[in-house]
Amino acid sequence: MKTRFSSLVGVKKNTMQKSESAFQKANATFMKASAAVEESLTELYSITSPTAGQISDFLANRTLLEAQRALIAHNKEWVAFSQNEMLIAKQTLQKDTIEYEKFKYLEFEEQKRLIKEAKIKEAKDLDEIALMTYANKDKKKALM
Repeated sequence: MKTRFSSLVGVKKNTMQKSESAFQKANATFMKASAAVEESLTELYSITSPTAGQISDFLANRTLLEAQRALIAHNKEWVAFSQNEMLIAKQTLQKDTIEYEKFKYLEFEEQKRLIKEAKIKEAKDLDEIALMTYANKDKKKALM
């Protein structure tokens, strides 16, 4: 049954679905960032320092360690950023879900009211028909 809230419910549902999709994307990005941090930490622990050799080997190893630490710092910043984005998307999803549920409830209440009005109108129509039928029976009896 169409009500004045039906189109709004559709719009709010679409908005909620878009927010849900954005939240899922943000969550996937957060998971990728977390995995990148874990991977870069594993790579850092797998780097072995030379115990003997030329100074250039030691300097190359130090540069490699610094680069890996910079990558870890970058990935941690990515995790923080994606976590913030996920939090914002979650809040937006909650707000949109509440809006959708509110208009869905209003539509339901409007439908209940319309059904109640239709039942009352139908009862009045039936009463009127019954009165007209009863009046016709009295006229027929009087004519006989």
